[in-house]
Amino acid sequence: MTSVVFTDRSHGDLAVGSVGVDERRRAIVDAPWTWLRQVHGAEVVVVTHPGEHAGVEADAAVTAVPGAVLAVQVADCAPVALVSDVAVGVVHAGWRGLLLGVLPAAVAAMRDLGAGPITATLGPCIRAECYEFGAGDLDRVAATLGDGVRSHTSWRTAALDVPAAVRTSLAAAGVVDVVDEGTCTACGLHHWSHRAHRDHERQAVVAWM
Repeated sequence: MTSVVFTDRSHGDLAVGSVGVDERRRAIVDAPWTWLRQVHGAEVVVVTHPGEHAGVEADAAVTAVPGAVLAVQVADCAPVALVSDVAVGVVHAGWRGLLLGVLPAAVAAMRDLGAGPITATLGPCIRAECYEFGAGDLDRVAATLGDGVRSHTSWRTAALDVPAAVRTSLAAAGVVDVVDEGTCTACGLHHWSHRAHRDHERQAVVAWM
């Protein structure tokens, strides 16, 4: 059995180094966590025992070990949980990481662990209606992931559709079973947003078998 938790403000600040974060982690699941120092890249760590790689620079973690707790922190980037019959993964998918292929890299690492069909769940992230995006960077993302990532904000300026980018990237890696929770961090009431409010706090996706 696999457990996946997408935290919100009610769980408290899970930013790396925040005062009391260890206690807040234990309140979610009292076991060693593999948490990451995220760099908007495509590095994936494979966890072979609980707590391994805690604090390393990476943007995804996978494991086939029961009791190994994986987590990534987000404010507007996409938190993605990957679940299969024998392995689990978590991914911090910002637009730079999506360009670099962090999701296919995580899927490949799970396949190396023997994963069969994988289900992905996309948690709360910034949505197109709130995500004004520069034309040059939008062209870069569209050149890699297709024009389906192009959208507009609620005030009709160019926007990046992060969920569309996530789905396209996952589909290219052979993952088509994608559940989207549909929550926007920027205009919702229950999550922190760096883009909308310059929040320093972070929510997380936490997964373990």
